[in-house]
Amino acid sequence: MNKAKLNSRPTVVIVDRDGVINADPNGYISTPEDWHALPGSLEAIAKLNALGILVAVASNQSGVGRGFFDDDALCSITAHMQACLAAEGGHFDFIAYCPHHPEDDCPCRKPKAGLLLQIAKALHIKLNEHVWFVGDSLKDILAAIATTCTPILVKTGNGRHTLTIEMEEKCPVFDDLAAVVRHIEHLK
Repeated sequence: MNKAKLNSRPTVVIVDRDGVINADPNGYISTPEDWHALPGSLEAIAKLNALGILVAVASNQSGVGRGFFDDDALCSITAHMQACLAAEGGHFDFIAYCPHHPEDDCPCRKPKAGLLLQIAKALHIKLNEHVWFVGDSLKDILAAIATTCTPILVKTGNGRHTLTIEMEEKCPVFDDLAAVVRHIEHLK
């Protein structure tokens, strides 16, 4: 699939957190001080808001299930992220996290569809090709495909490692979230 097939504006953009909105460290983001927005990502989300497009986050956060940080720390990190976005004039319409350990076989852990289904319920939307899911990993792309959302791969975070010829056939690829939003701005 190439970018030319993305010929109409999405109604909703769902984004993965680590590697798409913020830098993805080798370890875990366990404090607000560890969280650093990628260049242009917060401005891009604010532009989506200005276009009237709903924006949600779907993120695996197994650091909670692994005991590296707790729910309170995750809430503090999320509050910091929201404050940084608000400073750019943007907001999230919904944020969904899976805090479970990968071995828990949780239905909300990507690549399963649970987080996207939570978002659909919270926003009162149907998951379809007008809902774009922007991610940097195969798990993100597979979750989008499982729910008939339009998968978008960005090269930030793990994206360069995820990128293969097969992946380019499954979904459009952009340099980063800001590039995705520049593309959206030109669509009707």
